[in-house]
Amino acid sequence: MRDADGYFGEAVAATYDDRTSEMFDPAVVAATVDVLAELAGAGRALELGVGTGRVALPLAARGVPVHGIDLSRAMVDRLRAKPGGDAIGLTIGDFATTRVDGTFSVAYLVFNTIMNLTSQEAQVACFRNAAVHLAPGGCFVIEVLVPELRRLPAGQNVVPFHVSPTEWSYDVYDVATQATSSNYVRIVDGRGEYRSIPFRYVWPAELDLMAQLAGLRLRDRWDGWNRAPFTSESRQHVSVWEKPAD
Repeated sequence: MRDADGYFGEAVAATYDDRTSEMFDPAVVAATVDVLAELAGAGRALELGVGTGRVALPLAARGVPVHGIDLSRAMVDRLRAKPGGDAIGLTIGDFATTRVDGTFSVAYLVFNTIMNLTSQEAQVACFRNAAVHLAPGGCFVIEVLVPELRRLPAGQNVVPFHVSPTEWSYDVYDVATQATSSNYVRIVDGRGEYRSIPFRYVWPAELDLMAQLAGLRLRDRWDGWNRAPFTSESRQHVSVWEKPAD
């Protein structure tokens, strides 16, 4: 870990809001917010790993009170500086264990953020933390990729996902431990820059067991925020677990 902000310090925060990235596509954000606003209803929403507010800000603009937890002050500072940022409640801390006051109708982790927790123990703790914050009948939502091990030929542990004359990005998998890392090489003014961020990939069935340990039950699983059916060919999923009302 590079500093107190973890792997999402100032160097990452400064360029995180890349409007050319698919996750910032207005249609993608709108579909995400539509689902979360529906699940929140008249209640509150808790974002674990709120970052720079890509989802929290438009969700709050829809009239949903949002509280966010994040370890990175650099990311949160950018959220606070944006229009509407002062309406988001914010707590600095590890979202796997940090508690905030009150209960919520929906808690959520988007864009693979569950994988920022690099041990199974931490991921289990995150489910328990989410469950504690949920009101009866509330939902915990995770958006995460399906591990792309089918793309690994025998003897290979690297999957490239971006290649250009000046940038190379690739994931490295350890299938024995489920440890992985996203690695970025960039040439700027003739000099090379390298950055690596560790993750732990996790399977849908494993997430369901984590939910069960936290007292939650699977309600829905889709291929994405458009609620298309999840299939064996899906490369990602949005899963919704519910806290029993009784």
